[in-house]
Amino acid sequence: MTAPIETTGAEAGAQPEAVLSGVKKSQIEGRSLTQIAWMRFKRDKVAMAGGVVVICLVLMAVLSKPIQWVFGLDPNKFNQDLIDPALLAPKGGWGGMSWDHPLGVDPQYGRDMLARIIDGSWVSLLVAGGATLLSVVIGTVLGVIAGYYGGWIDSVISRLMDTFLAFPLLLFAISISASVQDGFFGLDGLPLRICVLIFVIGFFSWPYIGRIVRAQTMTLRKREFIEAATSLGARGPYVLFRELLPNLVAPILVYSTLIIPTNILFEAALSFLGVGIAPPQASWGGMLSNAVDLYTADPQYMFVPGLAIFITVLAFNLLGDGLRDALDPRSK
Repeated sequence: MTAPIETTGAEAGAQPEAVLSGVKKSQIEGRSLTQIAWMRFKRDKVAMAGGVVVICLVLMAVLSKPIQWVFGLDPNKFNQDLIDPALLAPKGGWGGMSWDHPLGVDPQYGRDMLARIIDGSWVSLLVAGGATLLSVVIGTVLGVIAGYYGGWIDSVISRLMDTFLAFPLLLFAISISASVQDGFFGLDGLPLRICVLIFVIGFFSWPYIGRIVRAQTMTLRKREFIEAATSLGARGPYVLFRELLPNLVAPILVYSTLIIPTNILFEAALSFLGVGIAPPQASWGGMLSNAVDLYTADPQYMFVPGLAIFITVLAFNLLGDGLRDALDPRSK
């Protein structure tokens, strides 16, 4: 029998080699999945730039009224003295740009373009965000139920998705928007039009995210943690909302950031066709619609709202791509 090895006090209190070599605690401590995703996202400079632009756009939309009040901007103030009646165009070059009107004025009434861009930002983002939220909620709930239960429930929900995808969405949106312009459910004017746009865009676009969530759920339901929860007696609702949904947050978040720019373009298209936001409320799509007959005299009247839509859509797309790569590196 070998004798026990004796250790001195210094040896017993010796620290790990990593600590002795000068490695800091922050370099060896564990990181959560959120921290790892944030580290990946920070390394993507393009996505970070898109995120900064998105934050600035959201702040501009939320604070549009205070910004107009602080800087004395009035999106509906007529300045006929700034319009050349012979050319039906703003006086001066570049659409009437000046220190008082940095983005120029519109060639019809001389309204400040910067004020109208700021005033129209909250409409576009509210409609796009509300429609995205509605479609995500409906699509997530039905997609999770279809993917988890399968069988005839999956067949019914899948056929419902196919039915909604078969609708000519643009024509349906035009008909609904035009038929409720006089009032509906006690609403009229701008609130009615915003609610109709959110409902039409969100309610008829949920099958897209529904299919994504359904496919992800069918993959997750075969994982060990779902089988363990089921074997311990967990019922369907518990598994759906406590086990499956937390693991679906990443794809849902990524898809939401990618669908918002699509909804912004759809709102702009409806306003362009005259069934979206009605004047005098400014909207980017409505400004493009008014510019169709005037762009030959004043090209900048179409360029400014078009650039605003382009920057917004690009920023959301870059943010969505960055989130997708950060949350799921295998997607690269």
